[in-house]
Amino acid sequence: MTALTLAAAQSLSIAGDVRANLQRHLTFMRVAAEHAVQLLVFPELSLTGYEPCLAAELAITPEDRLLTPLREMARELRLTAVVGMPIRLAPEAGVMIGALVLGADGSLAVYTKQHLHPGEEAAFIAGQGGAVLEWADDRIALAVCADFSHASHPHTAAEAGATVYAASVLISEAGYATDSTLLQGYAAKHGLLVLMANHGGPSGGYVCAGRSAIWAAGGRLLAAAPGVGDALVLARREGGEWAGQVVVV
Repeated sequence: MTALTLAAAQSLSIAGDVRANLQRHLTFMRVAAEHAVQLLVFPELSLTGYEPCLAAELAITPEDRLLTPLREMARELRLTAVVGMPIRLAPEAGVMIGALVLGADGSLAVYTKQHLHPGEEAAFIAGQGGAVLEWADDRIALAVCADFSHASHPHTAAEAGATVYAASVLISEAGYATDSTLLQGYAAKHGLLVLMANHGGPSGGYVCAGRSAIWAAGGRLLAAAPGVGDALVLARREGGEWAGQVVVV
């Protein structure tokens, strides 16, 4: 199998300050590139913070020039980044929770959250998911937070031949034990490497747990951030063996 390095970006978001958050994303991307990361996954709504009341005001189309610095950095560093943003697919369309895949080759792909958390329907409409990412010997399936609480979601990913399940999330201290157990269970049940990128500090009124993590197929914990704060959680495969690492950003 080919060498592969993935990372969860455990970042803190400033509520509604897209430009400041974007600069922090660029820093994460540079640090990730120093560690030869090929795919970097940020938390749910990482560019705005989890702020449903601001979503309609801040929503963009996926091709918006606001993302140009991130797309240019992705090409420059030869790194694919998955960033979170409220999006509209057309000017008058409803707002969806998006995970935008900014390709190392300049490409753009869009994943939209399929399963809304109770209460999110006041600000968002359900999305349609997105295609599995083809990655040499691997197929990478994306998820955004509540998507993974539906067992059918990782099951469908596994049925589609996914080898990696990468979830951008906001998980609070209160929900961490249940949600991390679910994700670890999917690694064991479906034989997937499971990556969870969580917020590293408060967002949207939630006390986020941090503790972003990556589990190997079979459920073995490869690496996890010890708590909150900015961090990269890496998984590197060489010679068919996975190893984990945590880097403070």
